[in-house]
Amino acid sequence: MAFLVIKTFQSPSLLQHHSHSHSRLSSTSSLNSSKPHIIKLHRNSNNNNNRASKMLSNKAFSLPELGIEGVVTGLFDLIQTSPPTWESSIVNNLIIFTLGSPILVTGLSLSGIVTAFLLGSLTWRAFGPPGFLLVATYFVIGTAVTKVKMTQKEAQGVAEKRKGRRGPGSVIGSSAAGCVCALLSIYGIGGAAFLGLWKLGFVASFCTKLSDTVSSEIGKAYGKTTYLVTSFKVVPRGTEGAVSIEGTIAGLLAAVLLAYVGCLMGEVNPLEAAICVVASQIANVGESMIGAVLQDKEGFKWLNNDAVNVINISLGSILAVLMQQTVLHNWHP
Repeated sequence: MAFLVIKTFQSPSLLQHHSHSHSRLSSTSSLNSSKPHIIKLHRNSNNNNNRASKMLSNKAFSLPELGIEGVVTGLFDLIQTSPPTWESSIVNNLIIFTLGSPILVTGLSLSGIVTAFLLGSLTWRAFGPPGFLLVATYFVIGTAVTKVKMTQKEAQGVAEKRKGRRGPGSVIGSSAAGCVCALLSIYGIGGAAFLGLWKLGFVASFCTKLSDTVSSEIGKAYGKTTYLVTSFKVVPRGTEGAVSIEGTIAGLLAAVLLAYVGCLMGEVNPLEAAICVVASQIANVGESMIGAVLQDKEGFKWLNNDAVNVINISLGSILAVLMQQTVLHNWHP
């Protein structure tokens, strides 16, 4: 039961009229007329309970729909976050790695995939989708050429281990310089003026590695004659420090292609793309010389392929940055 209190007030004129018309009313009645009028209201508890239960049932029915819609909307917003965050980078990589797992398992071991996931997340955080696409292009082309004439390479003992499925050491050896450039970009080392240099070093490192991989694999598959880079002595295919005309041309074209992709993605301009190609070829010659002179030699047993790869891509990245600065200094004194 509820009470509604209504307090009424009468104007003087009404009071005067009231006194003439009802003079018989006692003073007690007059006083009582000025008191608040209390009206008792009875609620229909059954109707209200039914109404409340209907509201609750409707709300319970709509919550799951609103929840799913909210999650999907939030996920799409996270995927499209710009500039990228660590959260958006990880989510995008989870989606891409899940969808691309059939391709990934052909070129990487399980531990290699985990390492590549970390590389992909770091790349997305630093350079967004364009940088990630560049690395994906490198991976697809590198994996494809590794599989070329695999049976022949295995018979000759020059094929990559595990049918070309590379492990974490190979992933790190191929991406160390690019990871350093990504970290320098993320933490803004050098300020805005250096962001372009870190992008250039990133692109150059992968141009260098792809050129090295393609030249090596195509040379082992199709090279008619292989020469030791230090003496041009004819040596068997797969010899450390050996080069072939077929492999060298293929490696050059691979560097041009990846530099072009980097240019299309806006990571580098046309001049910087050309610098990446030149730097990659110089670095690859240096890598071949290191392989011929030091690798597998006494005192340098630690200098395995992964270590040489790190030196190679670092050299390509550093050369590209130095060349770009030299060109800018000469053109814009």
